[in-house]
Amino acid sequence: MSRAIHVVAAAIVDRDGRVLLTERPQGKHLAGYWEFPGGKIELNETSIEGLEREIFEEIGLHIDHCRPLIDVEHAYAEKTVRLEVWRVDRFHGDPHGKEGQRWAWVDVAQLGSWKLPPADVPIVNALQLPSTYCITPEPGDMTTFLAALERTLERGERLLQLRAKQLDPSRFATLAREFVARCHAVGARALLNCDPVLAQALGADGAHLSSALLTTFSDRPIAAPFWLGASCHDARELALAEKLGLDFAVLGPVAPTSSHPGRQPIGWSGFRELVRRVNIPVYALGGMSRTDVARAWDHGGQGVAGIRDFWMDR
Repeated sequence: MSRAIHVVAAAIVDRDGRVLLTERPQGKHLAGYWEFPGGKIELNETSIEGLEREIFEEIGLHIDHCRPLIDVEHAYAEKTVRLEVWRVDRFHGDPHGKEGQRWAWVDVAQLGSWKLPPADVPIVNALQLPSTYCITPEPGDMTTFLAALERTLERGERLLQLRAKQLDPSRFATLAREFVARCHAVGARALLNCDPVLAQALGADGAHLSSALLTTFSDRPIAAPFWLGASCHDARELALAEKLGLDFAVLGPVAPTSSHPGRQPIGWSGFRELVRRVNIPVYALGGMSRTDVARAWDHGGQGVAGIRDFWMDR
């Protein structure tokens, strides 16, 4: 099998949160599709050097700041492409198609309606997901729990998972509806750690599958735009999450954690090695804090997930 062509691409985000897409011209592979601009790295170029050159040559922009977003490897009939994607949130210049191609600023929420190459689809999820994923502790007193939820939302968490394994079905349903309503009131996504059909019935934006529940499915149980994530601990579970078409995964523990005292942490190098094998966004879990976000990016992750440093219980 031939070696994958190494391509860099930029998800350029403007001050209004829109992303720049360019149309592939006639005569090129996938002509007429819209894509995140970029191109092949030249000999002796670093990824950032190649990205800066390609973006200026294509659309006349200068990159001021970028960070890793996601790596995707996709096998087309003609070739295999390894797409290294960087998020660009500071740039200068006025975009224009220097090769005559059309371009457009697109709202992130509308990216799914554009004709994108198959390799670009995981990039859309990575752009729509935040860098932190807050998991709730097991609820105790409901008033105390909901007050902590309000503080957590006020601090800015926008992707939250209700994990309540000890509640009976009736109390879980009542709390879940309140959890979803309060998240939606501030524009946050609410996921429930339960069967996806139940999560959908309770009005949630998605479901988070335990590793045990993950292995019971042979197909994606509910179609997008309902979000599906899963807890994974090894290469097999990550591969299954990708095969099922899940939107993201959580992988860990990366570092020692009191919630899983008997489980050997995989470390950052192990995290990087496992993440590079799949084409979905992956959060680092286990001993994580908000200060680990940049480290997760540098190791191929979407960001970090956890309870302790994310849930505002006081």
